Amino acid sequence: MIAGMGPLELMLILGIALLIFGPKNLPKLGKSLGQTVKNVREGMEGDDEPKAEKAIAEEAKDEPVAEAAPVAEAVEDEGDVKFCTHCGAKNAADAAFCSKCGEKLA
Repeated sequence: MIAGMGPLELMLILGIALLIFGPKNLPKLGKSLGQTVKNVREGMEGDDEPKAEKAIAEEAKDEPVAEAAPVAEAVEDEGDVKFCTHCGAKNAADAAFCSKCGEKLA
Protein backbone atom coordinates (compact mmCIF):
# COMPACT_ATOMS: atom_id res chain seq x y z
CA MET A 1 0.00 0.00 0.00
CA ILE A 2 1.33 3.39 -1.05
CA ALA A 3 -0.15 6.39 0.80
CA GLY A 4 -3.09 4.26 1.94
CA MET A 5 -4.04 3.22 -1.61
CA GLY A 6 -4.25 -0.33 -2.84
CA PRO A 7 -3.23 -1.66 -6.23
CA LEU A 8 -6.71 -1.13 -7.69
CA GLU A 9 -6.70 2.59 -6.85
CA LEU A 10 -3.19 3.02 -8.27
CA MET A 11 -4.16 1.29 -11.53
CA LEU A 12 -7.24 3.51 -11.79
CA ILE A 13 -5.13 6.69 -11.33
CA LEU A 14 -2.57 5.51 -13.91
CA GLY A 15 -5.38 4.66 -16.36
CA ILE A 16 -6.95 8.12 -16.01
CA ALA A 17 -3.53 9.78 -16.45
CA LEU A 18 -2.97 7.72 -19.60
CA LEU A 19 -6.31 8.83 -21.01
CA ILE A 20 -5.74 12.50 -20.17
CA PHE A 21 -2.12 12.90 -21.27
CA GLY A 22 -1.81 10.15 -23.89
CA PRO A 23 0.89 7.51 -24.25
CA LYS A 24 3.41 9.90 -25.89
CA ASN A 25 3.27 12.57 -23.17
CA LEU A 26 3.17 10.25 -20.14
CA PRO A 27 6.97 9.65 -20.07
CA LYS A 28 7.58 13.42 -20.30
CA LEU A 29 5.19 13.95 -17.40
CA GLY A 30 6.97 11.31 -15.32
CA LYS A 31 10.37 12.85 -16.06
CA SER A 32 9.25 16.35 -15.10
CA LEU A 33 7.60 15.02 -11.93
CA GLY A 34 10.83 13.23 -10.99
CA GLN A 35 12.90 16.38 -11.57
CA THR A 36 10.48 18.37 -9.44
CA VAL A 37 10.76 15.89 -6.58
CA LYS A 38 14.57 15.97 -6.88
CA ASN A 39 14.63 19.78 -6.77
CA VAL A 40 12.34 19.84 -3.73
CA ARG A 41 14.57 17.36 -1.91
CA GLU A 42 17.70 19.41 -2.70
CA GLY A 43 15.92 22.55 -1.53
CA MET A 44 14.95 20.95 1.76
CA GLU A 45 18.58 20.00 2.42
CA GLY A 46 19.44 23.68 2.62
CA ASP A 47 22.12 23.79 -0.08
CA ASP A 48 21.47 26.83 -2.23
CA GLU A 49 24.39 26.14 -4.57
CA PRO A 50 25.62 22.80 -5.88
CA LYS A 51 28.91 21.61 -4.39
CA ALA A 52 30.85 22.13 -7.64
CA GLU A 53 29.80 25.79 -7.84
CA LYS A 54 30.82 26.34 -4.19
CA ALA A 55 34.27 24.86 -4.86
CA ILE A 56 34.77 27.09 -7.91
CA ALA A 57 33.69 30.17 -5.95
CA GLU A 58 36.14 29.35 -3.14
CA GLU A 59 39.02 28.88 -5.61
CA ALA A 60 38.20 32.18 -7.30
CA LYS A 61 38.50 34.00 -3.95
CA ASP A 62 42.09 32.81 -3.52
CA GLU A 63 43.32 33.78 -6.99
CA PRO A 64 44.44 37.37 -7.68
CA VAL A 65 42.27 39.31 -10.07
CA ALA A 66 44.02 40.70 -13.16
CA GLU A 67 43.00 44.22 -13.99
CA ALA A 68 41.65 44.82 -17.47
CA ALA A 69 43.26 47.44 -19.64
CA PRO A 70 41.05 50.51 -19.89
CA VAL A 71 39.27 50.78 -23.21
CA ALA A 72 39.04 54.56 -23.02
CA GLU A 73 42.75 54.90 -23.78
CA ALA A 74 42.30 53.43 -27.26
CA VAL A 75 39.95 56.07 -28.68
CA GLU A 76 41.90 56.58 -31.89
CA ASP A 77 44.60 53.97 -32.24
CA GLU A 78 44.84 53.88 -36.02
CA GLY A 79 44.33 56.64 -38.59
CA ASP A 80 41.20 55.37 -40.31
CA VAL A 81 39.59 53.61 -37.33
CA LYS A 82 37.90 54.85 -34.16
CA PHE A 83 37.46 52.63 -31.13
CA CYS A 84 34.39 52.94 -28.93
CA THR A 85 35.16 54.01 -25.35
CA HIS A 86 32.16 52.00 -24.10
CA CYS A 87 32.54 48.58 -25.77
CA GLY A 88 35.88 48.82 -27.60
CA ALA A 89 34.49 48.04 -31.06
CA LYS A 90 36.23 49.31 -34.20
CA ASN A 91 34.35 51.94 -36.17
CA ALA A 92 35.04 54.01 -39.27
CA ALA A 93 36.99 57.23 -38.64
CA ASP A 94 34.06 59.40 -39.77
CA ALA A 95 31.43 57.54 -37.68
CA ALA A 96 29.61 59.57 -35.03
CA PHE A 97 28.09 56.58 -33.18
CA CYS A 98 29.37 53.07 -32.40
CA SER A 99 28.09 50.41 -34.79
CA LYS A 100 27.96 47.82 -31.99
CA CYS A 101 26.52 49.55 -28.91
CA GLY A 102 25.27 52.88 -30.29
CA GLU A 103 27.30 55.09 -27.95
CA LYS A 104 28.45 58.48 -29.23
CA LEU A 105 32.09 58.34 -30.35
CA ALA A 106 34.58 60.93 -29.09
